[in-house]
Formats: sequence, structure tokens, C-alpha cells
Amino acid sequence: MSMRALTRYTCSRMQWQRFGALRRVVETGGSVDLEVLGMSGRAYWNQHPDERETFNEAMRSLVLQVVDAVVRAYDFSRFQTLVDVGGGYGALLSAILNRTPQLRAVLFDRPEVIPGARTHLESAGVLDRCQVVGGDFFQSVPPGGDAYLFSRVIHDWNDERATLLLSNCRRAMHPGGTLLLVEEVILPGDAPCYGKFSDLNMLVGPGGQERTETEYHNLSSAAGFDLVEVIPTASRMSIIVGRSR
Repeated sequence: MSMRALTRYTCSRMQWQRFGALRRVVETGGSVDLEVLGMSGRAYWNQHPDERETFNEAMRSLVLQVVDAVVRAYDFSRFQTLVDVGGGYGALLSAILNRTPQLRAVLFDRPEVIPGARTHLESAGVLDRCQVVGGDFFQSVPPGGDAYLFSRVIHDWNDERATLLLSNCRRAMHPGGTLLLVEEVILPGDAPCYGKFSDLNMLVGPGGQERTETEYHNLSSAAGFDLVEVIPTASRMSIIVGRSR
């Protein structure tokens, strides 16, 4: 449960430069990576692998804070094959597989993530039930799953890119397939909550956003899903459940 990597990422050169351009971000309404870094965030990490690894570690630490809450809040045993899209090294997927012995899974992420994912899944004792696939989820996602999981992925993207990503997922599944989004659902209005700070962080970083339940309903509908329910967990995260039309 260490916060070390998250603290290092929050204070990293990349984040310092992004928040240094906060006024510009608010004025333009989008990411300023090209302006302040001279390149996209992904290109920056390709040139600074040490900072990319710090980010990966930070994301793993965040996942570990919500893993238990998610696996306790939702029954994954109803599925035969679960596809974890953008699943990183598989911290959440490992916990789901260990809790659901009959379940098989596919972990899908960028090719450079795959070696670390294999190592983690093997150390967790679940690699024999999990196929690990590299690719670009804006092009396609692996077919054949009866449920598709996105944990803290959709908030990275604006509505246009998020709709494209979910539409690719919709094309990969059969009608009636299940969509599971693990995200922080922010409340409307002006009451303070951590999700609103995270919303600002998404804006200055990848250009994404946190969303309200209504916004997730609209996003799901645009991609061909009906939002079925929003399940709260013991963490800040909720599980947003959709059904493909």
C-alpha cells in the first residue's frame, strides 16, 4: 500500500511542467503536452523510460488500493472469459482470477507492457488461465470475451476518444455482452470531492476527464451500450455496468 511511486510521479518533471501550464490548459480545454513537453505524453515516456516506469509503479499502487473493494463488490463468476483492456501488469485481473478459479481471461495492453504483465501474472499463479496480448486499443481489442473490463482507462480520454474505444469493444463482443468500467463517479454540483481534483489532473495530463453518472450514461449509449447499474465499492471507485445492444 506504499504511496512512494505515486508521490514521485506527482512531483515528476512531466507533471510539474503540465501544472505549470494550468492557465493555458483551462483556456484551451485540452492537453498542452505538445506545448510544454514538445511531444505527446507517450512519446515523452518512450524517451524517458525511467519516468515511464515511475508512472507504471504509481498506477499499480493506485490499483492495489481498490483491488479488494472491486473483487468484493462484483461477482465475476457469471463469466467464462473476461478481457481486461488496458490492464497494465494485471494487478486487478490477478485478484479477480484468484477469487474466481473457473474464470479465464485475456490481458490486453501496449506491447511494451506485456513482458512485465507476464512476470506479474506468473508470480500471482494465474498465467496459465490468462492470455497476454499486446496492441493498440484504438485499432481493435481481442474478440471472444463475454465481459470486457476497463479499470481507470476511460477517464484518460475525452468523449470522442472514449467513444471510439468503447465502440471497438462493442464490435468485439456478442450482443448482450457485459461492459465493466471501474471509475470514480463524481457527484454533480459544487461539493468538494477527490474526483474533481482528479478531473483537473486528467485535463492537464492526457486531456481526459472524470465523469458523472449521467455523463457515463451518455458515453455508453453513444458507443452502443445500455448502462445497467452503477455499483459503489468500499473505495472511491464504482463499477459501471453496461450491456451491449
